[in-house]
Amino acid sequence: MKNWKKFFVAAVAVGTVFSVNPAASEAAYELNPEVKTATPALLAASQMGVQVYENPDLQGLADKDAIVVMTFGTTFAENRAKTINATIEGIKAAHPGVKVVTAYTSHIIIDRVAANEGIKYPTPEEALAQLKAEGYTRVALTTLDIIPGMEYNYKLGVFNSYKQDFKKMTIGTPLMYWQGQEEQADDVTEVLKAFATQFPKTKKGEGIVMMAHGTPNIANAYYAVIQEKLQELGYDNVFIETVEGWPSMETIIPKLKAKKIKKVTIMPFMMVAGDHANNDMAGSEEDSHKSILEKEGIKVEAYIHGLGENEAVRNVFVERANAAWDALEATGQAAE
Repeated sequence: MKNWKKFFVAAVAVGTVFSVNPAASEAAYELNPEVKTATPALLAASQMGVQVYENPDLQGLADKDAIVVMTFGTTFAENRAKTINATIEGIKAAHPGVKVVTAYTSHIIIDRVAANEGIKYPTPEEALAQLKAEGYTRVALTTLDIIPGMEYNYKLGVFNSYKQDFKKMTIGTPLMYWQGQEEQADDVTEVLKAFATQFPKTKKGEGIVMMAHGTPNIANAYYAVIQEKLQELGYDNVFIETVEGWPSMETIIPKLKAKKIKKVTIMPFMMVAGDHANNDMAGSEEDSHKSILEKEGIKVEAYIHGLGENEAVRNVFVERANAAWDALEATGQAAE
């Protein structure tokens, strides 16, 4: 990896120009200066972290700025208020006077919330089309995703589909992105330290199980990194498992038994304590994670609170939104 180097404000110009992230809290990469004829494909492959696009044809427009917060959403209204809405309020507080739009990516949730509560959340596509119609010229996209999995890929697709409609557009990273590689920030450790503020005190023979979602995307490998980082932090009785990925509950049960753990607190490692937390994790059905553990002779206490209820974690989400905003405000950025 010696042919890549960390940087904050430089860009590579070879017909098409590589967008970079100027925020001091984030890092990006540039190609080695010896690379003189990089193709657009190589430049695209080089894009990491907060992404920036400036449309050269719209630079004469006046700045009119907005932030779009993208989230999967939830039909659990009470939990929504404590998690998603509370996090967005934190983002608004960090950017007084700036228009902040909430966009849901789940069409099913959008329809159900509209039918049951009379609230109509736009999709990210609808939100951007409306902002353009209202004359907004610069937009910072931020996400409430945990890892850069399939959901985040969708948001990157939105960025790439709509960036040319605006003078400037940026998109921030999920809660966990950098892993401390090559002097990068260690988002995973930062988030785990924030999440650990809600860990109960444990005695010998007790442990904690974090239930994540899982993804068919290769980013599912983040869960292995999370487990390793937990060990580095000294949490050798804390294990992560997923509803729809690896590791599964069956993966960690042997580990719990090897540690002679007889009691666990199981908690969702998800933005919202919705259907997965209430049913898949803590439900009374025989295939719930709680029931599976109890069948193995392990006592279970369920902690049914989403990540968004944790103030320390909400603050990290605000940091991610701030990075996208800082990139939007930075000058001297080049168009892709």
